[in-house]
Amino acid sequence: MFNLKMHFTTLAMAVGLACSAHAADPIRIGVSGPFTGGSSPMGVSMRDGIRLAVQEINAAGGVLGSQIQLVERDDEAKNERGAQVAQELINKEKVVAALGIVNTGVALASQRFYQEAKIPMITAVATGTQVTRQFLPPRYPESYIFRVAANDSIQSALIVDEAVERRKFKKIAILADSTNYGQLGREDLEAALKQKGIKPVAEEKFNIKDVDMTPQLLKAKAAGAEAILTYAIGPELAQIANGMAKLGWKVPMIGSWTLSMGNFIDNAGKNGEGARMPQTFIQEPNTPKRKAFIEAYQKAYKVKQIPSPMSAAQGYDAAYLMAAAIKQAGNTNGVKIREALENLREPLVGVVQTYNKPYSKQVHEAVHDIGTLAIGEVKDGQVIYAYASDKAKTGR
Repeated sequence: MFNLKMHFTTLAMAVGLACSAHAADPIRIGVSGPFTGGSSPMGVSMRDGIRLAVQEINAAGGVLGSQIQLVERDDEAKNERGAQVAQELINKEKVVAALGIVNTGVALASQRFYQEAKIPMITAVATGTQVTRQFLPPRYPESYIFRVAANDSIQSALIVDEAVERRKFKKIAILADSTNYGQLGREDLEAALKQKGIKPVAEEKFNIKDVDMTPQLLKAKAAGAEAILTYAIGPELAQIANGMAKLGWKVPMIGSWTLSMGNFIDNAGKNGEGARMPQTFIQEPNTPKRKAFIEAYQKAYKVKQIPSPMSAAQGYDAAYLMAAAIKQAGNTNGVKIREALENLREPLVGVVQTYNKPYSKQVHEAVHDIGTLAIGEVKDGQVIYAYASDKAKTGR
């Protein structure tokens, strides 16, 4: 009898330990973005913002009694690689949620796999307007794709407002790269200009890694352009600024948020001074949350200037939003996490903004209008607020 009792006691302890170990299994969340190449300032900053948030969440006890474990993959800013990464994270790594994606083309090519697997995905950086419109009713009753970045239709409206209303330019040229990001952004700029009754005097396209923008710039100059609106990423944007300097022709550059990228500012140098762009976050400690975030990022990664401050802040906020949804859902079921994201009960003080029911079943965009955005300006090698009123508004 004694031996039998000991046997059952030992068995019960073993079962209890197994259950305890199972309960403590980490919550695996996929993170993908371009960690190498021309888009890497955005990708690395985003990834490091996500890492910082997860470190804080785990230090505070994690979620549902478990630690969050990030499973990271470099998508190299390539559409086909992004699709491969998504499938690997879902099928091999068994992630329960995903964060990241910087490039619009990669998002459009890869997020369908998360949709099919019913795994919630918060896009932290990609801004193409179509990113959250791929899986709309009635064809898709539910969408698993969410976003914290400002989409291009919102950005384009602010870019055009800056050029036409605030600065009174009437002759506008558009220069955009040949990617999905550049060409969809160009279409959004055209639509925003049309609402103001303006047709661009020139529209020019170029490819990633092009190093000579002279033909495009000469056409814009010959057309009498008073300002250039851009949709591209840092290296090519720098070629535009440097190309204007070589031609001895200087008109304002006003473009999408990517004019804030470190590899635009560094490669353009003094030729990039004065460039303006929409921003959800500027590296300035004008709220307690932003101050804490900036100092934590600088300490963790031993940098003074974040390579892409917006990417870092949006990645950080995306991680906290996903953690809040998992906590509210009470488990890691994808359907339950999606439902929680669509009805987050507790406000979340983020770096970009305070998220008070940011999503609904119909709207999966956390940034709903231009009121959340500020106009940034490149000055002395960094991005500052172009307008004091924006600084006060976004410092809420």
